[in-house]
Amino acid sequence: MSVRPKKGLGQHFLKDENIAKKIVLSLDEVVAGSLLEIGPGTGVLTKYLFDKYPGMHVLEIDREAWDYLQDRFPEHRDRILLGDFLKTDLFKTLDAPISVIGNFPYNISSQIFFRILEHRQKVEEVVCMIQKEVAERISSPPGSKVYGILSVLLQAFYDIEYLFQVGPGVFDPPPRVQSAVIRLRRNSVAALDCDEAKFFSVVKTGFNQRRKTLRNSLKGNFQIPDPIPKIFSMRPEQLPVDSFVELTRLLDKK
Repeated sequence: MSVRPKKGLGQHFLKDENIAKKIVLSLDEVVAGSLLEIGPGTGVLTKYLFDKYPGMHVLEIDREAWDYLQDRFPEHRDRILLGDFLKTDLFKTLDAPISVIGNFPYNISSQIFFRILEHRQKVEEVVCMIQKEVAERISSPPGSKVYGILSVLLQAFYDIEYLFQVGPGVFDPPPRVQSAVIRLRRNSVAALDCDEAKFFSVVKTGFNQRRKTLRNSLKGNFQIPDPIPKIFSMRPEQLPVDSFVELTRLLDKK
């Protein structure tokens, strides 16, 4: 039995065993809690993961791939689940701390990260392969041209490491882009020193018009303090996480 890569699901199956081993070794030793692999496809990571973490869970949206994995790993069938990660309630059932690993479909990688952020109090670590430019954006520092919404939101709660680049030739079919593997580890911030829902809104609103100063990009959604603090004359890509926290607190006073 084989699995046909489906363009609509953004499937590019990793076929290089050495890259697979390298990705698995990038994961911290899971001593307690739960491990979840997203989008296992043909199971190139899965076989190494089950060897090390037989209690892990696997979530696959493609029924053809799910059937294939059920046949390939019969002793783990009850842990190979069929479902959509973006809609799953798995985080409610898995024991914390949760580690997430996978070759994320590039067309929904941002949505996966937003889903992880929703459950940031339970997700301790993420190791994933994503499009190289997204990996660079997420791990970039303030002042970078690619620093953006996901950079700030993920860096607020995770320490992010850009691990290594992966070329298109190790996939079937080869993608038209370069790929990269990154690792996110939960930092020590239990909660931000501001209204976190408003923080998310301020970051998203600020970057939606990133060429404007924060005063001009935020004034349509928030009441700007008077007198106007200097931070409002800056552009969003200039602000590190703690400055966005400060900005949120200033807006919260109004």
